[in-house]
Amino acid sequence: MERFDLGRRLAAEAAGTAFLLATVVGSGIMAEQLAGGNVAIALLGNTIPTGAILMVLILAFGPVSGAHFNPAVTVAFLVRREITLAAAIAFIAAQIAGGLAGTWAAHLMFEEPVLQMSEKIRTGPAQWFAEVVATFGLVMTIFATIRWRVEAVPYMVGLYITAAYWFTASTSFANPAVTIARSFTDTFSGIYPGHMPAFIAAQIAGALLATGFCGWLFGRAAAEAEQAPAAAE
Repeated sequence: MERFDLGRRLAAEAAGTAFLLATVVGSGIMAEQLAGGNVAIALLGNTIPTGAILMVLILAFGPVSGAHFNPAVTVAFLVRREITLAAAIAFIAAQIAGGLAGTWAAHLMFEEPVLQMSEKIRTGPAQWFAEVVATFGLVMTIFATIRWRVEAVPYMVGLYITAAYWFTASTSFANPAVTIARSFTDTFSGIYPGHMPAFIAAQIAGALLATGFCGWLFGRAAAEAEQAPAAAE
């Protein structure tokens, strides 16, 4: 695969995260406007574009930066020593900046005030645990698909997030950059800023747990065990 310099990789992370948040926030505004008060329809209208744009963005930017678009994913790759600490810090900064830019772009497109703070309540042990589960599942999906069918990662991630919107109590933020950006929108997809830190802590915990689990399940020892019978023959 062609190697890109850090500047281009950061631009890819910022642009990808910006379009992700423009989709999350923008589709949330559109869905709420069109759903006529039906929250289930609004959530569906928010879910489908998010899963679709993830597939598009990973296919578009994956060859440049790896298409993390998510500090929890970047931390997971850092733990696996597949990205340096300096690059990981830069990635996370680019993701957060891109997320905020995408949120503000959505506000401009829908004639909302650009600068907002959310008042939407999202808190409590059930939602925190849901974020652990959501992020564990996302990171597990990424590493399992990389291990077996790397070309399928865009589709698997998009499908996973589409499903996780509905099977988690928190609607699967699963991304600290998304969580931060969504605290700056008082629209359908927002989260009250005071509830943001617990979500982010749960997301990082889920990512670390998944990294450890996948390292054990798909690691070198497992591969050697698979090869041992063939070697014995």
